[in-house]
Formats: sequence, structure tokens, C-alpha cells
Amino acid sequence: MKTLVFGAAVVALVHITPTVILVKRQDAVAHLLPGADQFAARELHLSSADSKELHDAVGWEPPDGVVTFYVGKHQDQTTGALIFMRVDCQHGPLELAIGFGPEGTIRGVEVTKATVEMKPWVLEALRAGLTDSYRGLANDQAPAGAAKVKPQIGAMPGYMAELIDKGVMHANAAYRLFYR
Repeated sequence: MKTLVFGAAVVALVHITPTVILVKRQDAVAHLLPGADQFAARELHLSSADSKELHDAVGWEPPDGVVTFYVGKHQDQTTGALIFMRVDCQHGPLELAIGFGPEGTIRGVEVTKATVEMKPWVLEALRAGLTDSYRGLANDQAPAGAAKVKPQIGAMPGYMAELIDKGVMHANAAYRLFYR
């Protein structure tokens, strides 16, 4: 029995391929916080009540209890904020950068990391225009990028699009509830 459990654990670990960078973090910051020349990280350690509120809103809470907003400024005026969001699945992690404009709507979304296995699926979803649908999305609106691109792409790219929607939904909730 121990051998069977050990074997299953090894297979599960071996299945996840290495992570690759699709967009460098500094490039995502430059693209999603245009005009900013001053940056600050605002780390929020969520109380158990805050974690519960986030979980009740979208069924998610950060594993370490911390939400970090990267705030961009130009001449002491806020140009926007950005959240790096990790979404896990059985094929490994995805990392997204979600940028918000000063008015609180999504400025853009970049997929910064994926596993080697997921990369072609993610790229297919992106080529179909997945991230276009997030621009201008209010932080109280549910993302629906996957529904827009699924008719044009394969099953696994569609699944990646759903995961990206999920990450955007989590970032929107974190922004709406805690960015002040």
C-alpha cells in the first residue's frame, strides 16, 4: 500500500513541468502601469475576517494571507495598481499580472508565467484575444473572456482561459475589497 501511495505521489510530481516566463515582471509592470516612475509595494496582511470576506465573495483566499498591490505613481499622482495573481491547477501554476487604472477598472492582463506543458495552450488562448475582453472591466464585474474565445480554440486552451478568468476574478475581488 505504501508503495502504491508513493508511486502515485511521484507520478503527480513528475507530471508538473518546469515553469517558463512568458512576460518578464518588469515588462508587465511597464505595460500595465504606463507613465509611472515611482513604485511602491503595499502588502496587506489579511485578518481572518478579511480572509473570510474574500472567500465568501469569490471562493478564494491567498494561501499566505497576504495580498500585495504594486502602486505606480507619476509626480505623486497614482497612475494605477497591479496585482500578481497565482492560479494553480493539476498542470502547474499560472501567474498573471492584473493592472488597474486609477478609476479602478482593469487596464490590462498579462500572463507572466506558465509551465512548459501549459505554454502552448495559454498562447493559443491569448492569440484568440482572451485578454482583450478584460480591458475596462469594472472590479465588480465577473470576467467572461473564456466564454468569448472558447468557440475559436481547443479544449485545453479553453481550460487555460477559464483559469485566467478565475485569476482575474480573484484580483478584482481583492482590489474591490481591500485597495483603498
